[in-house]
Amino acid sequence: MSIGITELNHVNVTVPQSAEEAAKHFYNSVLGLKQIPKPEGSRVSVGAWYQLGGVQLHLSVEDGAGDNSISTRHVCIMVEDLIRAEQRLRDAEVEILPDERPVRGWLRFYVRDPGGNLIEIAQNFAESI
Repeated sequence: MSIGITELNHVNVTVPQSAEEAAKHFYNSVLGLKQIPKPEGSRVSVGAWYQLGGVQLHLSVEDGAGDNSISTRHVCIMVEDLIRAEQRLRDAEVEILPDERPVRGWLRFYVRDPGGNLIEIAQNFAESI
């Protein structure tokens, strides 16, 4: 039985204070996400919010969080051209993590943001034909 969910509004990823500026650069300049103003009442002076179509990605600063670099929790970002996306990330000196468990019909790889958050970069194979 559904609880009446109508949409996914946002995903929140956290980075330590020491990685905040590098993470902002990663999400804005490397991935090319559009930064949007944070509403009054939020921690306006830290982190950033980004718009991805109808969903937002919220970047929060949280010291004392666990080591993200060992987690498999992730956000999946769909791209139009996986080869072009991979080359753009390589040009920005982002380490590409290969797909160790391929899924039929999907082309994908992974990267980690400066805070260690895992990001799946994917293209639906049916869409690439």
